[in-house]
Amino acid sequence: MKLRVSILCLLLCFVVAGSALAQGKAAGKAAADPISGKWTGDWGPSAADRNQVVVELKLDGKNLTGTVNPGPNAVALSKATFDEKTGAVHMEADAKGRGGPIHYVIDGKVDKGKMTGSWNHDNRKGDFTINKQ
Repeated sequence: MKLRVSILCLLLCFVVAGSALAQGKAAGKAAADPISGKWTGDWGPSAADRNQVVVELKLDGKNLTGTVNPGPNAVALSKATFDEKTGAVHMEADAKGRGGPIHYVIDGKVDKGKMTGSWNHDNRKGDFTINKQ
């Protein structure tokens, strides 16, 4: 009887240790990806002219996808890259404008949960700052 209780306790220890190891690996994997997730902040052509923005990004291997302002008027990224070594981000998106489509080109850099950079479309230019939530 004591042998069965000892074996049961040993098996239970293996199950608990295996579960903890799996959670540790999952947490380590999430920490290794500094870009996937929800980002919020603002963008605009000047300090006085700012627009709130939400960006959802997903890095799957080397493939970066995302959506700007998720919801009924969401804008999907048409092209996006992320260099994990340098933190450089390049994104392009096509939005509907009053006079037709608007092609945005966005370049930034990720550093410690913050992404900053520049954007442009047509003859308009500005900057942005977004923080990972």
